[in-house]
Amino acid sequence: MAITAKNFQILTDINLAWQVMTNSCTPLGQGGMPAPFFEYAITSSWMDKRYVHLNRFWMDGEKPVGFVFYESPVTMIFFSLIPGYEYLSKEMISYADRSMPGEPGRKEFVLFPGQTALIEEAKKLGYKVSWVQEDKLCDFEKTTLDFALPSGFHFVKPEDIDPVKLSECCWKGFDHEDKGAFVDWDKIDVSFSDEWTPSKSYQDVISSFLAPPPHATYELGVVISDEAGEYACFSGMWFVKENALAYMEPLCTIPKYRGMGLAKAALSMHYKTLKPLGAKIMTGGENDFYRKIGYTEVFRWIHLKKDK
Repeated sequence: MAITAKNFQILTDINLAWQVMTNSCTPLGQGGMPAPFFEYAITSSWMDKRYVHLNRFWMDGEKPVGFVFYESPVTMIFFSLIPGYEYLSKEMISYADRSMPGEPGRKEFVLFPGQTALIEEAKKLGYKVSWVQEDKLCDFEKTTLDFALPSGFHFVKPEDIDPVKLSECCWKGFDHEDKGAFVDWDKIDVSFSDEWTPSKSYQDVISSFLAPPPHATYELGVVISDEAGEYACFSGMWFVKENALAYMEPLCTIPKYRGMGLAKAALSMHYKTLKPLGAKIMTGGENDFYRKIGYTEVFRWIHLKKDK
């Protein structure tokens, strides 16, 4: 059967994206980004969705086998390609070079060590490695996370989570207070802006409760509160059973409670919850914090750019 191509449609194609990304991803990310990476972004307020129609699938009948897409910024382009279809690499790279957002010098291809055919085709078009990002991964077979929750704090039951308080935790936890204190929903400016605002923080959290993305597992997220009821730490979680993957996103602690071990306790709770469900790998980030607590594996993002 001949391979066909179709561009992404935001209202109908989220399952196609999930399918191709779970089938191309390995637990260590050699074949591309895990599926939650795209779904989390496209259902968030912070992603620029003006160009999502340029994202493109390659289809073998009704089966998606390749996917070119951007995340944030729109000039950062990613590729998912199922093993056995490497012969599509040239066409996918050519399409991304020609049609995805960004001019030479700004457009950036992000590829991974196992995507050798795509990397070679990118280099043929003049793309060169500009830098390599190294995120840490926790291998549940090598590492046991068992950090205790500090005295004076408790885990909030999923059914008791207050979305407004969680929004404020995310606002403070990602150091946005220099733009102003988090305020009530009915007092904030809801006009469109590329900048992060309290309204966007609220929108993302409340939508996860009332209209979660189709593959989200927000019930596995961890919220830690102090004795007064202020949310101090939040760790989101997507469990991808197909890849035995615990995809942790996001993780934040409000400034006044940093350095007390709350993030370590949150990740330990994920470990205790998800390992019995079949998770083998949990994602982290590039901060050295992860290595210090026992993340032993490395997930390399290879960034390639073309000269202007």
